[in-house]
Amino acid sequence: MDPVRSAMVRRCLLTSRPFRIFVVGIGFFSLCFLMTSLGGQFSARRLGDSPFTVHTEVLGGLESRGVLRKISDMLEVILKRIDALSRLGNASDSHRLEELSSALDRFQPVGLVERIQAIAQNVSDMATKVEQILQRATGRARESSTSQCDVPKDPHYPDCPSKVDWMRARWTSDPCYSFYGVDGSDCSFLVYLSEVEWFCPPLAWRNHSSTPSVRTTPSSQAATLRSDLGPLLDQVGTGKESLSFMRRRIRRLAVQWSAAARRLDNRLCSRWREQKRILVHVGFLTEESGDVFSPKVLKGGPLGEMVQWSDILAALYVLGHDLKISVSVKELQRFLGVPPGRGNCPLTGRLPFDLIYTDYHGLQQMKQQMGISLKKHKCHIRVIDSFGTEPAYNHEEYATQHNYRTNWGYWNLNCRQFMTMFPHTPDNSFMGFVAEVMNETDKRITRLNKVDSMAVVYGKEPSMWKLQGKEKFLAILHRYMEIHGTVYYEAQRPPEVPAFVKNHGLLPQQELQQLLRKAKLFIGFGFPYEGPAPLEAIANGCIFLQPKFQPSHSSLNHEFFRGKPTSRQVSSQHPYAQQYIGRPHVLTVDFNDSRQFEDAVHEVMRTQVDPFLPYEYTCEGMLERLNAYIEHQDFCQVDAPFPSMNASKSWPGNPPSPFILPPNSSALVWAPNITAPACWPPLSAMQLLLAQEGVSCVGSCQVEGLICEPAFFPFINNPEAFTGLRVHCEALEAEVNHIFPAVSVEPGECFLQKEPLLYSCAGVQAKHRRLCPCRDFLRGQVAMCKDCV
Repeated sequence: MDPVRSAMVRRCLLTSRPFRIFVVGIGFFSLCFLMTSLGGQFSARRLGDSPFTVHTEVLGGLESRGVLRKISDMLEVILKRIDALSRLGNASDSHRLEELSSALDRFQPVGLVERIQAIAQNVSDMATKVEQILQRATGRARESSTSQCDVPKDPHYPDCPSKVDWMRARWTSDPCYSFYGVDGSDCSFLVYLSEVEWFCPPLAWRNHSSTPSVRTTPSSQAATLRSDLGPLLDQVGTGKESLSFMRRRIRRLAVQWSAAARRLDNRLCSRWREQKRILVHVGFLTEESGDVFSPKVLKGGPLGEMVQWSDILAALYVLGHDLKISVSVKELQRFLGVPPGRGNCPLTGRLPFDLIYTDYHGLQQMKQQMGISLKKHKCHIRVIDSFGTEPAYNHEEYATQHNYRTNWGYWNLNCRQFMTMFPHTPDNSFMGFVAEVMNETDKRITRLNKVDSMAVVYGKEPSMWKLQGKEKFLAILHRYMEIHGTVYYEAQRPPEVPAFVKNHGLLPQQELQQLLRKAKLFIGFGFPYEGPAPLEAIANGCIFLQPKFQPSHSSLNHEFFRGKPTSRQVSSQHPYAQQYIGRPHVLTVDFNDSRQFEDAVHEVMRTQVDPFLPYEYTCEGMLERLNAYIEHQDFCQVDAPFPSMNASKSWPGNPPSPFILPPNSSALVWAPNITAPACWPPLSAMQLLLAQEGVSCVGSCQVEGLICEPAFFPFINNPEAFTGLRVHCEALEAEVNHIFPAVSVEPGECFLQKEPLLYSCAGVQAKHRRLCPCRDFLRGQVAMCKDCV
């Protein structure tokens, strides 16, 4: 074939409209014939349409599948040879040209173009007919879909139409929608919005007898206290220095955890407890949150959070619960069973856990992974929150409107779901941690080896030694005592540490304990706030000397607290040690007053103390407290309004009231002859006070030697409480405000709380006197009342 003839054939093939239709359509109709041979029919789906079916009768007059395949193969070979021939048309390799020409001759190209054009025209006609059939089928499917899948206008599901509109525009924004069967049709939108989410009513034509995605609840099993922590160590794993630190701590305290488990089991009389399925997701250790702690473990970084998380893991495991541990988002996804995608789709069915312990980082990650499921399941979550979250910062709308919005609040949880390191915010639950307890032999040895003139400084990082004016009080201390430090350094002594300080560098825990058991004094510079080290020092027989803050530190005057969801006024470096331990183990003085500081040093040197640790920071104390929370705190149960009509009719008195005012008391108590509603702590522990103007319930209860109890607020948010406290209300209104219930001093207006999430022990406002529900507490276990055990 000469080059001119080759070019003519190629041009004819490529410019023929029927042939182009054939080339484009050949793959589609080959597929049609293949599916016909396999199943007798084929299905195709379009965006926004319902499925339709085309049967084999439509294609009955066409050539067989084999004929079309042969034509397709032949065309492909011809085009390849023509391409090669065109490239070689002007080449000198006549041998290869003749070979290609001979090959083309064997295909008998004479008349081939005409035959191909005729076949392509037939295919084009057939495609037009099939398209008409498909359009009719699609129309019928749409009619069926319209009658079956009209968007309902149900007053019980007011958001359904808007959610369908959103799905129409955005259903392709996340692969998880396709995972749940969304295909772009209104029917699929309504199925999803009624069966996966809950914005639309159930569809009558759907089979609701079974839902495969719903998990069945396992049968209840008993939680048995454990003494072997080996399996927990395997669960914690390795790979990060933070995890290695946690494993070492759990292993070091294993004997004390085992002994505490035996003692608690005896006190509980081996009573039956339900084993809970618990997920612990440590968000701040995930790579997604930056994991800033792991690199600092061996460089003097803050370890308080890891100490607490180690002890939480140990306590939950020892209590006998079914525990899963996650330190990555990938593990979180696997444990929760989240659908694939970007987190817009919710979980379906039951949450696979009864409780989830996490932190603020983990809470944000759960929101990203669970989508709107977080709102549905948030009652199961417990947030480990070192410094606490007050109700005014927790309520998103209220915080935004009243300038309480921070980066860490606004989750709309019950504030008792936040669990703190120290019991400084009664609105939250106190989780705590543990410190090692010495046995009697170690205590005796420690007393004998104490060096009265030896002090250890609280501060592992050089930055903690940058306190302005530290040289003055350190010089005073140096006149009386030898000063030791444990400041991290790599190559040379940190310049922030004075030359007269004997710096040991960063010490392993066991060596640090030996140092503390010799020292008489443990002194703080004011930072870090509320860490575990002072309690560990006191437990090793040291006296803790700390600075008093004048004025108190808060988010209003100190950068560290700025942005934290609390308005707490911190009066010293360690308020818990100051308030709940105090002298002789804790001295709090003004370091700027040289005379006062020197007097404190003299007091330390002449005072003999034994190692001391509050019960709530022992292994047994933490087990008792955490077990009580797991047994009694249920934030998924919706409380009925109080008082109910039936209950109020049975109250005695005139006017009737469930409260009585005991003789010689200013606090109301629950009437013993009135059946108290279910509550924990029990209402028998309640004492209701009227605070002074501008004083919070935290302060009012504390003055009386009590603790504010937020669980009691729903039962005192009524007119009977004002009447029982002999408050004359000229007007009574319900409003959304974090200081209510309260009474205005002038003109005597009384206010009830309208938003339960805003019940607050911490709230305070001038010109209002608050109604404060207080309770008693066990010495050394402030989270528990006398009737709580």
